[in-house]
Amino acid sequence: MPLFAIPFPAIDPVAVAVGPFAIRWYALAYIVALVIGWRYCLMLADRSPNLVARRDIDDFLVWATLGVVLGGRIGFVLFYNLPYYIDHPLQILELWHGGMSFHGGALGVSLAIVLFSRNRKIAVFALSDIVIEAIPIGLFFGRIANFINDELWGRQTDVPWAVVFPNGGMVPRHPSQLYEAVCEGIFLFLLLLYGEQRGTRRLPGIETGIFLIGYALARTSGELFRQPDAQLGFLFFIGGFGVTMGQLLSIPVLIAGALIIRWARRNPPVLATKR
Repeated sequence: MPLFAIPFPAIDPVAVAVGPFAIRWYALAYIVALVIGWRYCLMLADRSPNLVARRDIDDFLVWATLGVVLGGRIGFVLFYNLPYYIDHPLQILELWHGGMSFHGGALGVSLAIVLFSRNRKIAVFALSDIVIEAIPIGLFFGRIANFINDELWGRQTDVPWAVVFPNGGMVPRHPSQLYEAVCEGIFLFLLLLYGEQRGTRRLPGIETGIFLIGYALARTSGELFRQPDAQLGFLFFIGGFGVTMGQLLSIPVLIAGALIIRWARRNPPVLATKR
């Protein structure tokens, strides 16, 4: 092992095993994130401006779960490794091996929000402003699961906190999963919490736009330390700077966030109501 590098902690990827039944940390991260996020959304629904009822949050949990899982997996297949999965289609179902795309999951949840809002006659951004405040919780647990799974590690480095990942070769690397857990999870959660306390949900769409811009910036900066996906590498170079798929997909996210905020600020604040 190189000097001044932290060995990867010996963590069993299986969190709980009872006979042939096993729950991996990766799956547990999604379960915990969905449960905590659901309870947090219920709390937000009880706060002014009360545009979404608690029963709607309860019912949306199933829609959100399907959007995250289906969208995240389909997005990973399409954006990151389509040729491989064309040759091995059954492995698309092997979620326990990892391989989820945030951008695909975001599209899945967005579609779920639109369809659910139309079905319940709820303003789309009234619901999305609540849902997105819980998403950093899922991002935090998801990145921790990436670390435990020994995947999506960072680029080679000589910083004192570098980690030698078993699957990353005998070289010290940035623990980029932990960087992203802090930026996409903790920092983004606190930013949205600040907006919540400032009453931004009285202008539906503002919180959604803040999240999209915040995530795009956090992901783009995080990619500077993360090793590009082996099957993709750098997509292209601009002035010697390599652009990754994660950065490329973050551009429309950033633009969408700015456009939503611009649209939201043109509308008058909503009055508190009780559904």
